[in-house]
Amino acid sequence: MQPGHLIHHEPLATSITGARAWRVRYLSRDIAKRDQETTGLVIAPESAGADRPIVTWCHGTTGLGDAACPSAQPDPARELTGYFTPQSAQQIDYGVPGLQAMIDAGWVVCATDYQGLGSPGVHQYTVGATNARDGVFIARAARHLDAGAGTQLGVIGWSQGGNAAAAVAELDAADFGELDLVGSVLYSPGVPIMALAHPVGDSAGLSDPTATPTAHLVMILKGMAAAFEGLDVADILTPLGVEIIETGWNDQPVHHLDDVIKRQFHLKGALVRSDPQNFDAWKAAIARASAGQKTPRCPLLLCVDAFGGGLVVPVPWQDGYQQAVEAHGAQLDRIDFPHDDHFSVPQSAAPQAQAWLAARFAG
Repeated sequence: MQPGHLIHHEPLATSITGARAWRVRYLSRDIAKRDQETTGLVIAPESAGADRPIVTWCHGTTGLGDAACPSAQPDPARELTGYFTPQSAQQIDYGVPGLQAMIDAGWVVCATDYQGLGSPGVHQYTVGATNARDGVFIARAARHLDAGAGTQLGVIGWSQGGNAAAAVAELDAADFGELDLVGSVLYSPGVPIMALAHPVGDSAGLSDPTATPTAHLVMILKGMAAAFEGLDVADILTPLGVEIIETGWNDQPVHHLDDVIKRQFHLKGALVRSDPQNFDAWKAAIARASAGQKTPRCPLLLCVDAFGGGLVVPVPWQDGYQQAVEAHGAQLDRIDFPHDDHFSVPQSAAPQAQAWLAARFAG
């Protein structure tokens, strides 16, 4: 079987008007080109159609294991519902921002869970090529459904998914098969190498064991170790840190895990070693996992959450990605959202993202 093979599909109820949806299981492939079964959603207009543009949504951080699977949530084929909103009833952000408008436009929308979230193994968190292939191969799988999916592909990604959406534009031509990538939209992209280059925010805990570490930092270590041989979380974490992540990775979504980490840090002490081991190998892996390494094969739209300087993905990280990718010759448009934080920018940027992709679908 080749990547993009549709292994299983089942119809799924959706609250989106004029839409039908499926939960799918399909074959993907990770950064080391190991085959991975992966799950996700496909949502399409309920009316008959053909050659419809495809948009693949690369979601933001939810966790490392099955408790963090977006498609396993109640009514998953929905508009994005954020954890930090009054409407939230689950432990993770899930849904697709602007989904109703995309269905109204006649597009087929894919939403990968990423490998490891609802499928076997540890999720390769922030490993760009793995997450990107998950997003592309679900679009290839969607063409085997009665959804009218064509060959034009657009990408939208947020946070972790912003790195994935950027990495989609750097995949090899063979990954796309019959698909034609027209553009990629990045909401507040969390590109791991930029956290090393600009040690503020979440990355501060990596260089200062006395700083409170975050779930994002610990999850990056666990995800990188799952993707790359020769890495062990014990290289960077103390025995307490190892115990926390090895105990909770599959059952605790990101915000739950973050609360546990903060409490254990204040109660019992350091989770990050003062003498990290094998650090050159870790830096090399983080570089391999990051977008911004080569010339993108399509135009990019960067949507920056500028409120407070970027509260989860600092603006210097986003600026650094822009500088890196433009040095490779990227065609990049940028919109700053000064009144939006990390968790509101997907909804605020959705109309501009749809208009930008529509122009590229129109050719």
